[in-house]
Amino acid sequence: MSQMPVAVKISVGPTITLASGHVFDFLDPHSSRFEIEDIAHGLAHVCRYAGQCRDFYSVAEHSILVSEVVEDYQFEALMHDAAEAFLGDVTRPLKQLLPDFKRIEADVEDAIFERFGLNRDFKEVIKDADLRVLAAEQAQVMAPGTADWAAEAGIVPAEIYVRYLTPREAKARFLERFRELSKNGTA
Repeated sequence: MSQMPVAVKISVGPTITLASGHVFDFLDPHSSRFEIEDIAHGLAHVCRYAGQCRDFYSVAEHSILVSEVVEDYQFEALMHDAAEAFLGDVTRPLKQLLPDFKRIEADVEDAIFERFGLNRDFKEVIKDADLRVLAAEQAQVMAPGTADWAAEAGIVPAEIYVRYLTPREAKARFLERFRELSKNGTA
């Protein structure tokens, strides 16, 4: 009986090939080669809300909006969902059912923090901005009533406008924002 080929390399660990051609190892993300272009490409092609929004809305566009809402840690805000470039945007309810996923996600985030020199003290500032953007974007991209939780929780939606950027536009704008923040010394 012949064995069916698998599209996942397991010689080093479970891996994927990135848009750049580099290989990303989920069990050893620190040793994996990846560039900002890989992150921008992945985030630009991943749709928020498991694709259950009115139109395609990328994680890259979301990340740009969060980085524009915060005053401090703008670079970290831009990169706050960078792991999703490799892992996808797994919905919060599903993540709660996958404890191994949370560990893998934490390792991937750590490799990204290390690679790009992210300040690890950003979590609370960005969590607040992320929730405010979440409330505003849900009101714009999801079914009516989806964002009602925000008012009940006392969260003031951020003043943002979702543009529904195409993956090509989202990638270009993400890279532009990355370079802007790097140039200004925020990165």
